[in-house]
Amino acid sequence: MSTFTQEWQDWKTRRETDLAEPHGWLALVSLDWLTDAPREYPGIPGRWWQDADAAYADAAYVDPAGASLTHDGEPITGVRRFELVNSGAGTRVLAGDVEIEVARRSGYLIRVHDPKAEVLREFHGVPAYEPSPSWVLPGRFEPFDSPRPTTVGAVVEGLSHVYTAPGLVHFSHQGASYTLTAFNGKDGGFSILFTDGTSGVTTYAANRSLPVGAPAADGSVELDFNRAVNLPCAFTDFATCPLPPAGNHLPFAVEAGEKIPYERG
Repeated sequence: MSTFTQEWQDWKTRRETDLAEPHGWLALVSLDWLTDAPREYPGIPGRWWQDADAAYADAAYVDPAGASLTHDGEPITGVRRFELVNSGAGTRVLAGDVEIEVARRSGYLIRVHDPKAEVLREFHGVPAYEPSPSWVLPGRFEPFDSPRPTTVGAVVEGLSHVYTAPGLVHFSHQGASYTLTAFNGKDGGFSILFTDGTSGVTTYAANRSLPVGAPAADGSVELDFNRAVNLPCAFTDFATCPLPPAGNHLPFAVEAGEKIPYERG
């Protein structure tokens, strides 16, 4: 096995190990949107609600109502308020062996992560194209004068997300030039949401995500499409994943990276 292939296989193993976390995305078993009236939801302890106007709800609330709930390691003994960033990270409330995720997606939602979830129990990896060095392409990052808030649609009808786009990534493939909008990623790098000629055929129709490392001093970046991954919505109906921004469709088949999950086959 070549060093390139071994490195990709090691990455794939880590990726699948992360997906199999007991309270990860594959453990989702429900999604409920909060309203302004405190209420109970099937199978979820406590009473939950949000501020009155769903479009401008600043916070979500939970009243344990006698249930044993904890947040950040501390018992919740009265009404707890959660003020979160729209389209940002959620927070988790622990109830026994399940975690209740609170997230803001315009309005607020709660999702249960259950380590006994059927999808998680049956998970046996993610199908993917065989790795090929031909899908590792050089690119160039062009920063905007200032980062741009960018609104994109979502796999949930009527929902939208707002992300920060620091700039564009330019690259060439088979003699043609292409440009993709990049969102902020990890460690100074980027996350590029895209579709291509395989979308809805061999890869998930709505999107894939390509992680890109931080650019060099001259703006150069590396696009390794072998590491294009599915977003959570490819595995579960309880995700609210974003769609790619306008212009991030590639008119050729990117036969690299993750394919449609077995769970959707």
